[in-house]
Amino acid sequence: MMTEQTGPRDLVEHVVRAEDVGFDFSVISDHYFPWLRSQGHSSYAWSVLGAAAQATSRIPLMTYVTCPILRYHPAIVAQKAATVQLLSEGRFRLGLGAGENLNEHVVGGGWPPVDVRHEMLEEAVGIIRALFEGGHVTHHGQHYDVESARLWDLPEEAPPIGIAVSGDQSCKLAGQLADLVIATEPKAGLLEAFDRHGGSGKPRVGQLPVSYDPDRDTAVKRAHSQFRWFGLGWKVNAELPHPDSFEAATQFVTEDDVASAIPCGDDPDAFVEAVRPYVEAGFGEVALVQIGGDAQPEFLDWSAKTLLPALREAFA
Repeated sequence: MMTEQTGPRDLVEHVVRAEDVGFDFSVISDHYFPWLRSQGHSSYAWSVLGAAAQATSRIPLMTYVTCPILRYHPAIVAQKAATVQLLSEGRFRLGLGAGENLNEHVVGGGWPPVDVRHEMLEEAVGIIRALFEGGHVTHHGQHYDVESARLWDLPEEAPPIGIAVSGDQSCKLAGQLADLVIATEPKAGLLEAFDRHGGSGKPRVGQLPVSYDPDRDTAVKRAHSQFRWFGLGWKVNAELPHPDSFEAATQFVTEDDVASAIPCGDDPDAFVEAVRPYVEAGFGEVALVQIGGDAQPEFLDWSAKTLLPALREAFA
């Protein structure tokens, strides 16, 4: 459920259909802005999650990812996550990350350097876990204050916490603090660092953008229009403050550049081969992000008949 490319009612319809056709889990982005103006949306992920929890019965839900350091205070993130876990009857995982300037700048206060963001994330996770344990929590830390907070509606099992990683510092945080790790690149080195810092044996979730269409040229054009920012890397993506910044940063990215990095068209073998590096790196789950809100229904139909059987045969 990519909030940047689809309106909220359609997002819920799509996850219902994804459950029907047999996807194993779902994720939702948590943005205030789209990456590019061409995507055209950015609804509030937590409202969509509440609706999705009620509209589905089996498919797991997960934020991919929520930033609990500026736009949301960690005490509020804990309350939201506990509520979604109750609504979904235990199907929710709380994916967290150090965020992007694109979304966090809206509350003012500037954009901290990455070392400070990681400090804030570490403190935020501690607050969230303390609230998940029940009772009143008072905390006066380096970055946050919490005054006698308590979650009055707590699930029997707290949502597992995932942390997104892109380098050794974030891998250390994830290994020490998270129940699972999240990454957008199939780099075995990230998982090795995660394991080295305490993550061994914990689940690992990857992300792969795809662009299905029976006409490959259409799929490539759609991917270029809406997803050419993806190749900038997170050291760049985390810093740019506005969709117009991403427009400028990607003005020289060509359709061929995008097509070489994102599987496009309707050849299931190309999609299988794009997933393979994640499997070989050690990821147990891969979130397939179909590019383009209008293309979701056709992608889901094709997945049921063609893509999911091909993936399960290749990686059973």
